[in-house]
Amino acid sequence: MSDEEHHFESKADAGASKTYPQQAGTIRKNGYIVIKGRPCKVVEVSTSKTGKHGHAKCHFVGIDIFTAKKLEDIVPSSHNCDVPHVNRTDYQLIDISEDGFVSLLTENGNTKDDLKLPTDESLLSQIFSNWVCIIDCSLQIKDGFGDGKDLVVSVMSAMGEEQICALKDIGPKN
Repeated sequence: MSDEEHHFESKADAGASKTYPQQAGTIRKNGYIVIKGRPCKVVEVSTSKTGKHGHAKCHFVGIDIFTAKKLEDIVPSSHNCDVPHVNRTDYQLIDISEDGFVSLLTENGNTKDDLKLPTDESLLSQIFSNWVCIIDCSLQIKDGFGDGKDLVVSVMSAMGEEQICALKDIGPKN
């Protein structure tokens, strides 16, 4: 036997799947589905009856959860569709850098520093609709943060992507 130490550096994840299969006929409105490789929230489902060419079909209309773009797909109701594992996590906002990156406090007390404030105006208006003016949300967040407000950020994650999807003001800092 050798006395050498071997160190292996893994470049892969633990093998957890980013999606799972689900029969198209069981997917409902407000659920999630992968359309054209993008994780989407289902906003409309219609099912056609079986016809001359076989299967009943499901027509899905979904909104991409990261880009807010509308996507559509038609799938036989007996076939499987990919459904993304979607998680939503709340973090307390600690700091915002000049280049738009946020520093967030995780549940175990560590910081998460790899997320940036969204820049797409339609997404910003959805996320920060409780703010009075949407012209420059990042400035308003910085101002609110600078005014000593405690802010909680909700982060949506699916299929290897993460994005800030909501902001809550939980009052002044103590």
